[in-house]
Amino acid sequence: MLNHGPRCRFCDAPLTQTFADLGMSPLSNAYVAPARRHQAESFYPLHAYVCSDCHLVQLEQFETPENIFGDYLYFSSFSDLWLKHCEAYAERMVNRFGLGPASRVVEVASNDGYLLQYFRARGVPVLGIEPARNVAEVAVSRGIPTEAVFFGAATARTLRDRGVRADLMAANNVLAHVPDINDFVAGFVELLDANGVATFEFPSLHRLMAETQFDTIYHEHFSYLSLLFVERLMARHALRVFDVEELGTHGGSLRVFVCHTGGAHSQAAGVEAQRARERAFGLESPDTYRGFAGRVVDVKAEVLEFFLKARREGKRVAGYGAPAKGNTLLNYCGVGPEFLPFTVDRSPHKQGTLLPGTRIPVRAPEAIFEDRPDYLLILPWNLRAEIVEQMDGIRAWGGRFVVPIPQLEVF
Repeated sequence: MLNHGPRCRFCDAPLTQTFADLGMSPLSNAYVAPARRHQAESFYPLHAYVCSDCHLVQLEQFETPENIFGDYLYFSSFSDLWLKHCEAYAERMVNRFGLGPASRVVEVASNDGYLLQYFRARGVPVLGIEPARNVAEVAVSRGIPTEAVFFGAATARTLRDRGVRADLMAANNVLAHVPDINDFVAGFVELLDANGVATFEFPSLHRLMAETQFDTIYHEHFSYLSLLFVERLMARHALRVFDVEELGTHGGSLRVFVCHTGGAHSQAAGVEAQRARERAFGLESPDTYRGFAGRVVDVKAEVLEFFLKARREGKRVAGYGAPAKGNTLLNYCGVGPEFLPFTVDRSPHKQGTLLPGTRIPVRAPEAIFEDRPDYLLILPWNLRAEIVEQMDGIRAWGGRFVVPIPQLEVF
């Protein structure tokens, strides 16, 4: 059978326009156990396209969600800043929508129960849906009822037939992670109560482009989303965006509030304001997307120049964090242990592993104070403030921080 090239996962138009081609890369959360250090890894094209018809920025699918998310090493509870964000969300949703003991909150991609714990503490019944069994088991052990399944229309119908209906559905940083985006959204139609609300949080395509956040492109992120596209997506499934908020998380995110088309929620002024911002930036113009790839190469050059200069001057560099975005950055820039001997991470699930592709060792944060590097490269740059506060002690020996995005900065 002839392969006629990739097609848009939303509208099925042929994908012909490149957004960013980051070469070949391993799965960014496929951390390598030391016993497997001499075994080969699978590398896949990390080539993002933009659909000329609907303007969805997207990657081709090379791996199944089961292989990517079936046994996952990302646990949400290891970021204090993220937990504060979630607790504030729970309090606001309870107050805004009058949630109580007779309500139900369902979270899709509920991870280790990081968010639902705050609803449960307020007496609101909860249900998590989390496909990674190892992560779902952690949630259950913490008292958060969790279904270890992938979410879509069929899962939603099964739950509905068991009597589950949701007054609030939360989907944080998952809409971008599903290859069949239409089936995923169809599940919300099935499970959401007649006047229920669903909120979706996702990194903003506008911010990604404005700040050259190319490291947020990785195989787990199938799509890169704007409000303009998400409104089109929801409308196809008889859902309506009635409010939107800009968030500081993940380098700049949007939280959209969605209800059934006939729901009683009136449209907030923020929706038109965000639409206008995205249109003014040019998210409906092909020319806007064409300029992005060149800016990505500029950042790569800055990163390599930093490492070359540090090496020539005999300076030592260590990393902080082992996030997926860091693996995109390091693999695309070709930075291995010869430039970055190790990185550290608070998650014990990552400590003792090797980063995919580059094979850089991951150690516990204490290693920074044992090694006393001259520079600390913050790979999860979106958590810059939190990490600088945690690692303030490096200043004692003259250590300096480095962030690579939106442009390389040493401080």
